[in-house]
Amino acid sequence: MNISNWLLRQAQVHGDRPALFLGRECLADYGQFHAEASAVAGWLGAQGLRQGDRVALFMKNRPEFLVLLYGIWMAGAVAVPINAKLHGREAAWILGDADAALVFASPGLAEDLGQAIAQDGRAVRVIAADPAGLADVQAHAGRAAPCPLAPQDLAWLFYTSGTTGRPKGVMITHGMLSAVCLSYLADVDHVSAEDGALYAAPLSHGAGLYAMVHVLMGARHICPVSGGFDPAEIFDLAAFHGRTHMFAAPTMIKRMTAHAQAHGLTGQGLRTVVYGGGPMYVADIVEAVDTFGPVFVQIYGQGECPMSITALSRADVTDRSHKAWRARLGSVGRAQSVVEVKIGDDSGAPLAPGQIGEIMVRGATVMPGYWRNPQATQKTLQDGWLRTGDMGVLDPAGYLTLHDRSKDMIISGGTNIYPREVEEALLTHPDLHEVSVVGQTDPEWGEVVVAFVVPRTGAVLTHAALDAHCLAQIARFKRPKLYAVLPELPKNNYGKVLKTALRDLLAGNTLDILH
Repeated sequence: MNISNWLLRQAQVHGDRPALFLGRECLADYGQFHAEASAVAGWLGAQGLRQGDRVALFMKNRPEFLVLLYGIWMAGAVAVPINAKLHGREAAWILGDADAALVFASPGLAEDLGQAIAQDGRAVRVIAADPAGLADVQAHAGRAAPCPLAPQDLAWLFYTSGTTGRPKGVMITHGMLSAVCLSYLADVDHVSAEDGALYAAPLSHGAGLYAMVHVLMGARHICPVSGGFDPAEIFDLAAFHGRTHMFAAPTMIKRMTAHAQAHGLTGQGLRTVVYGGGPMYVADIVEAVDTFGPVFVQIYGQGECPMSITALSRADVTDRSHKAWRARLGSVGRAQSVVEVKIGDDSGAPLAPGQIGEIMVRGATVMPGYWRNPQATQKTLQDGWLRTGDMGVLDPAGYLTLHDRSKDMIISGGTNIYPREVEEALLTHPDLHEVSVVGQTDPEWGEVVVAFVVPRTGAVLTHAALDAHCLAQIARFKRPKLYAVLPELPKNNYGKVLKTALRDLLAGNTLDILH
């Protein structure tokens, strides 16, 4: 099952449907989309690439990304999408680990990447992904049909963010991608040919994983002219195109909400915003729903089980009539159709509802393993179950609530404290914009709770006021012992807060501590 067959089928029957957009401009219908991808496949074959060879994409969000991605698959090769925000040396390391034969790189990225590759002594051909660099590719005779592949054949090497060390290459198969798409239709949202997918988050990650279901249904694919995330541009394109879907990280939704409130916007044209990739605090999603209405759906996944562990439905995100609505809104939803989810103890044995343990998942969207890393694979996949490293709890109705990564849990005086619970409490304070909680080593307690806080513009914070706010909502032993003020929280290229960087700041003893 070569997933590029879905593009061929759309081109055969609905070739005149508009497919690829740059901003408001339509660049290709489905017939042209397929023809251009077929030319890429033909060109790759002429370069001597064989089935299973790796081809990387180090590109900003442009329609060419999708053309090249599908061309790689039509040729039977494996795509290695790399986030365009990475440094050239980081991208070069991924190319080496993947043993990529060549890489397509956006203008402005190709030069730095080429220098990094040369410094590392690697033999990787860099193709500029602009009209001049792709001229020979697009002029090539197209491949007649997609390379025949089995569901277990590799489609995508997804490199984890690597916040605690070198990233690992998650092996994603064609069968996994098919299951992700079908689960999307069953558990997340409906898609029709009248819809448009707006790619404001990196196509190399979650947003790109949702491109396939929109090809399957013949929808439009819209890349912002900026090539990335700009709230004003998003609202303009959604209003212009209508029936717009997008995937967004929680930090993006916060920025969209603030922009809309500042400019009196309601998100006209936004049909669905799927959010995931990090914790979305209850106060933030309540504010977003109040601003945009019932457009939000939450998903929880990992690269190792992409986009498809759980989903919190549009109804659950929006409906506040249920007695447990706030608890459910603080969850990440219920298991998606293609997987099983359980909470396990240290040995992997199942725990009862209400007990906190490690989230474990198995099913059609779980990876077969890490690329050329059997030790990490053996540690993560045990008895058919993916050990996510995330801590959580299932309620009797099957709603899963996250309780941080196991490594982020704070043990103070022998008692477990989950940072997210403290963060949720603090974020209801009207003067706080962002919060992140970590543990600090303490000779008496083992660890104490430290909260890094970002105040709203013009707000004046005090230790006493924040303490009182916490004590009104959570147990005394959970409250932070220190509050450190930052202008913004450190984040990686995917918008996730870097708690390792916060711990480094603690070690530096140069913080602005509230008194």
